[in-house]
Amino acid sequence: MTDSAEIFCTKIILQSEISELPDFYGIIFAMEHARTETFDLRQMIADYMENGCLDNIVDMFKHDESLYAYTGDLLKDERMRVRIGVIALMETLKKEAPGKVKKALPPILPLLKEQNPVVRGDAAYVLGIIGDKEAVPFLKEIANAEDANVRLIVKEALDDIQRTLDMTKAAR
Repeated sequence: MTDSAEIFCTKIILQSEISELPDFYGIIFAMEHARTETFDLRQMIADYMENGCLDNIVDMFKHDESLYAYTGDLLKDERMRVRIGVIALMETLKKEAPGKVKKALPPILPLLKEQNPVVRGDAAYVLGIIGDKEAVPFLKEIANAEDANVRLIVKEALDDIQRTLDMTKAAR
């Protein structure tokens, strides 16, 4: 994986485009005129999540920590299956790669200030899953939100974080 948000793929030129040229020249033509197109890795991850390919995404996140930067955008995706996929991804990574899951904090914390209460609630829920104490002050800022569902989710997230902290202390 790359550190960049874009990955370049080569588009193959159709045989019909070079059929009039001798083979050697056709190969040279194809090599010289190979077109590159970019695709959005975030979009690909979202599409995989929508199609239920969570295992693939988990493996990608385990091997490329830069992908955590996409978690905020994925939680804002209009597709419910994608947002649920992010929650499942964080639950899985919390178990399988607990030291890395904290990398999702920077892209998720700003979502607590979004206008959409669903986005704020989803962000709070995921922060509860992550269980890191750095999220506590941000969650407390919206603990008295207008939306009753957001208030409830924030309370549960704070409780989940406290449980995680208590378990960490007890394990020492």
